[in-house]
Order: sequence, then C-alpha cells, then structure tokens
Amino acid sequence: MKDLYLMRHGETIFNQRKLVQGAVDSPLTKSGIQDAIKMGEYFEKQGLSFDHAYTSTQERASDTLELVTKLPYKRLKGLKEWDFGLFEAQAEYLLPKFTFTDPAEADFFVPYGGESTKQVMDRVNQTIGKIMAQPDNQQVLVVSHGAAILMFMAKWLPFTELTKIKDLPNCCVLHFTYDIDANKFTFVKMIDPHKI
Repeated sequence: MKDLYLMRHGETIFNQRKLVQGAVDSPLTKSGIQDAIKMGEYFEKQGLSFDHAYTSTQERASDTLELVTKLPYKRLKGLKEWDFGLFEAQAEYLLPKFTFTDPAEADFFVPYGGESTKQVMDRVNQTIGKIMAQPDNQQVLVVSHGAAILMFMAKWLPFTELTKIKDLPNCCVLHFTYDIDANKFTFVKMIDPHKI
C-alpha cells in the first residue's frame, strides 16, 4: 500500500472575492499563506515526510507546495483546475449548482469553451494514477485544485460519501491509500487546516 496526500491550494484573492478560478490564476492571500505554513508544520508534528511532491502548473498550487515543504517537486499540467471557459473570472453565483446526478451537467461548460466532467475526471485520474504507479513513490504529496480534486474523488468514493465531502476548504488535505495491485484508491480522511 502507498499513501497519497492530495491537497487543495491555499486561499487566493479570487477565492476571497468569490470569482470563478479555473484556468485563470490569482495570488495567495495572507490567510492562504498562513494555512499552507500551518499544514507544513502539521506534517512535521505528525512525523509525515514525503518521498515525492507534485503540483499543478498553476502558480497558486506551486506557491502552496513551496510553503508546505522544501522537497523538490514536479509541475504537471494534468493536475490543473477545471477549465470553466467563459465563466473564468466571473462571479461564482453565475455557476449552476451541480447535483452530480443530472447527466446534462456533464457537458455544461463545453459550449462556453470549457472542459466536460469526463475530460477533467479522466485527466486528473490518469495523472495521479501515473504518479502513484512509479515504483519509488510510496508517500506522495500532490497539490491541486478544488473541482479537479472532486473529479478525482468522484471516481473512487460512493456518491453518498462524496456529497458529504464536496465542500473542500482551501489547504485541506485528503489522505488516500493506493493499492497498486488492484489499481484502487481508498479514502482515509480529510485534514482541515482550520481544525488542527
């Protein structure tokens, strides 16, 4: 068994202003910086160390990772946030409230130049699968994004479990085990920086 620690980036200015942030980027806030440092301190206190670290190519994720650990890391496009097309940088209230049960939701962003649910789910799952399949990757830290992480979780968690966790606070960490023989991720727990 291997361990995956999948982390959402720290709070950004767009998060603070309730603006859609997928392909576009914005810098971390003071709170986002403090939460990332706090999570790094938490890992140290727990005696958690990582043999490898990965992040999306977006600056908010790599900045978060650099505050959590001094470990060298790789930036991967497959870990990027969902591209929301024309909804990028618009007010969050313009987004539909997804239920994850309506098939029409799957392609909602495509006519607006964004990605479909399947595109994001496949991209993120393939990328994380390749990371964890590396023989020397035993305990790995991956920093990504809220919707991208939800699309990863949607493949591995029952719907009832997913609906309980679908609000992912900034800088939260989701611990999964990975069974390489079965090619299966199992959710262990969520670590919320505001509850440690």
